[in-house]
Amino acid sequence: MYMKNTEPISTAIYARVSTSDQHCENQLREVREYVTRHGWKIAGEYVDEGFSGAKASRPALDRLMADAAKRKFDCVAVWKIDRFGRSVLHLNQQLEVLTRHGIRFVATSQGIDTDKSNPTASFLLQILAAVAMFEREIIRERTLSGICAAQAAGKHVGRPKRVFRRDDVVRLRDKEGLSWRAIAAKLELPVMTVVDAYNTFQSEKECTKSVGSKQARK
Repeated sequence: MYMKNTEPISTAIYARVSTSDQHCENQLREVREYVTRHGWKIAGEYVDEGFSGAKASRPALDRLMADAAKRKFDCVAVWKIDRFGRSVLHLNQQLEVLTRHGIRFVATSQGIDTDKSNPTASFLLQILAAVAMFEREIIRERTLSGICAAQAAGKHVGRPKRVFRRDDVVRLRDKEGLSWRAIAAKLELPVMTVVDAYNTFQSEKECTKSVGSKQARK
């Protein structure tokens, strides 16, 4: 006979504040109470103090994502979704990684829960994916426009000797699920260089082709 698994859900708590003079204790207290009410257990607490939610790479967040890849917990709980990330693009990427590893995500004060048994979970993820795609396209168009303008003015764009590393960035991020900080350490590059390389990998190729065809017609 099938026996239902009654083992409590192992939950990682994440909290963040933007400035060093703020504190995460209120967030932590509310999420701890939520976890306790549901009969779950706390696997660990990951706290970033003095880091903007717009930053894709944060020390505690990077550790959490690395531990998620190792399946050290079953669920990630935050007070509000903007504590996890304010960029829809980055948030969608992070949730995709968690989903790929079978990790549930809960924003306790907003009723957001990506558990498969939650009928709104799939709808939520589809909305986030659609908005992220829109945001990604806006970033791509702005980047492409800037690169094209620079190249048309005869300015050198990018570092050709490092172009091959952009392939590595895409592979390490999408296929291996590494954090930006981990990718930067592995490739011996600044974190922002890694993030920019990921976002401009396709844009620079398209722009180079576009500028080349225009010059050929002159």
